[in-house]
Amino acid sequence: MSIVSGLLASSLALVAFGLDSTVEVFASLVVLWHLRGADEHTDPARARRAMRLLAMAFGALGVYLSVDSIHGLISHAEARTSPIGMVFLGATVVIMFVFAWAKRRTGLALGNRPLVANARMAAVDGLLAAGILLALALDALLGWWWADPVAAGVVAVITLNEARELWTGEVDLLE
Repeated sequence: MSIVSGLLASSLALVAFGLDSTVEVFASLVVLWHLRGADEHTDPARARRAMRLLAMAFGALGVYLSVDSIHGLISHAEARTSPIGMVFLGATVVIMFVFAWAKRRTGLALGNRPLVANARMAAVDGLLAAGILLALALDALLGWWWADPVAAGVVAVITLNEARELWTGEVDLLE
């Protein structure tokens, strides 16, 4: 839905959000795969593989967002207002933050780092949806064409940082 709305509105950030949602589905599948196996204490390599797969998903999205953001700024791409996309994003902001809270709570209770990492991805999705909604509103109300690619660029930086932290294991997600 978001990808189609974004393509119709020529919104880089809205398309990016749709791709981010696709990455979120992939990450959820990785977590389900991880949960079906042994726990982290009996098979730490399985958890490490899951974390690396999540890092690659974040990284792929971050690279795409970076390229698209730069392209949008250089080409002066202007998004058209998408009322359906804006309503969808508003609902998504709420849903993704609730999902993030629930996944984090469950992941901490289970001591499951991939699930906690997936909660972080859900929180990033919520932030992305909020940022894109703001960018689309600024463009519609004030004509700030650059708000859309800038929003995508900000999320690219956040996403690439998440990828780096997950890949290196720099952050103890269970604290």
